[in-house]
Amino acid sequence: MSHRRLRRWAGWPLRTFRHLLPRRTRRMLTVPLTIMLVGSVGYPLIEGEKWTWFDGLYMTVITLTTLGYGEIPEPLSRPGRVFTMFLALGGIFTLFYIATEVIRSVVTGEVRELLGRERMEDALKHLAGHLIVCGFGRMGKIVCDELERQKRKFVVIDKFPPPVDWPYYHGLRLQGDATEDEGLRKAGIDRAKALITVVGSDADNLYITLSARLLNPSLLIVARAEEEEAEAKLRKVGANKVISPYLAGGHRAVQAVLRPSVLHFMEMATRPEFLDLQLEEVKVEAGSRLAGVLLRDSRLSREYGVIVVGIVRPTGDVLYSPQGDVLIEAGATLVAIGQRKQLDQVEALAAKG
Repeated sequence: MSHRRLRRWAGWPLRTFRHLLPRRTRRMLTVPLTIMLVGSVGYPLIEGEKWTWFDGLYMTVITLTTLGYGEIPEPLSRPGRVFTMFLALGGIFTLFYIATEVIRSVVTGEVRELLGRERMEDALKHLAGHLIVCGFGRMGKIVCDELERQKRKFVVIDKFPPPVDWPYYHGLRLQGDATEDEGLRKAGIDRAKALITVVGSDADNLYITLSARLLNPSLLIVARAEEEEAEAKLRKVGANKVISPYLAGGHRAVQAVLRPSVLHFMEMATRPEFLDLQLEEVKVEAGSRLAGVLLRDSRLSREYGVIVVGIVRPTGDVLYSPQGDVLIEAGATLVAIGQRKQLDQVEALAAKG
């Protein structure tokens, strides 16, 4: 067995102890253990060589538990009896205090809250490739509902405690201030894939975007803008995409009147519950079966039934309705329409190896 495995195996009880019990409870349990240690050492020091450490431990246990079978291995001296009195009183008061604290914690739900908090912190340490949502207002809830529907890993950061009707999410909720670097670090900003900031204030969204960009330069950031002039500022500080709810809602209302069929088609293609037709983007990795292949030779339409409606080249140029002689470059993104199963097959082709 390697030294690393041996250390991991030896540290398993301690990790289990830390995971199952809240920090405050762990501290309370150390008090009786300390008293037992003091008693085990104190009796041999006071009574002399005839008393072993085990005799001291036995005497301490029967004193703290108020059993009192008898004094071993011989009757105690006066200093020993004084030590026993203080040991008994200290032990009884300590045990009563611990019992009171445990009952109070169970009744008030503090144990459950602490357990959930520590488990969440442990889960955050091992989370990677997730999304961070800043703000759980009306728009934040819609974002979380959509991420939950698509089974994405995400973390929600919000200043306020969760509401009574907090829905059940597989994602984690972190109470904190997203404008502070510490809150973003707790959410795993350095390991995250993307960040969506939908706080109600443009100033907060601006500050969150700036902090997130400094902490993770490669992060994909989507920011909400209330005012029209805030969009340019958000882009300057690092937002990849800026969403204005009022602007998007206005455009959608107009499309519902002028082009209802087009709007219906786009809704069907972008909602995951419509399995018949979906619009998806597929990143072509270097070394994949699609990299360096002409579009006609990829046979995506003929064999997989997927239609490529656009290609975003590595330079950022967008090619609409590409023809068959277009080269699929490594690092490009294909915008394709098809069924979910077919799109999954194309994503496998575009993956490296």
